[in-house]
Amino acid sequence: MALPPLRAIPLILRPQAWLHRRHYGQVLNPIYWWGRIPFIFYLVSMFVGYLERKRSPVDPLLRSLVSARIAQLCHCAFCVDITNMKIAQRTGSMEKLLAVSDWQNSTLFSETEKLALAYAEAASLTPPQVDDDLRAKLSAHFDAQALTELTALIGLQNLSARFNSSMDIPAQGLCRLPDESNTTSKL
Repeated sequence: MALPPLRAIPLILRPQAWLHRRHYGQVLNPIYWWGRIPFIFYLVSMFVGYLERKRSPVDPLLRSLVSARIAQLCHCAFCVDITNMKIAQRTGSMEKLLAVSDWQNSTLFSETEKLALAYAEAASLTPPQVDDDLRAKLSAHFDAQALTELTALIGLQNLSARFNSSMDIPAQGLCRLPDESNTTSKL
């Protein structure tokens, strides 16, 4: 039996729900499951906010691409939905978001984007499979701060996508979802 969502948002999370409504026009689904542990939900939200800040050394589109690929790998319907919305907003089109699942064979992605996607996949495996060759390529494209933040983003997205997928949190309807048959790999 799946754990049902909370019927009401805990009082302590109502300011967060207000921010959701203001930014997305609706309260995001995960709050109804994460709401059972409000303190952790706030910590995760603050972590997301820090990584999404304007002065991040990791490009906003790159962050969205990495997050979207991890969401696909974890079969997180909600995460795929929200990260695809961000990719569409950041590119002004659906082209890249629909190609993320087959990024290795696409000409739409830059060398840096492909490298970050390869890193996201390798770091998301259990156990992680990041080898010295990949580390060397990463250090040629990212300084220490950017690589640290990219790694933190990968870890955070895995936490979020695995939690949401395990709890069967549904998509929000924020963006058109890609065909699930293109998300070939499972972690």
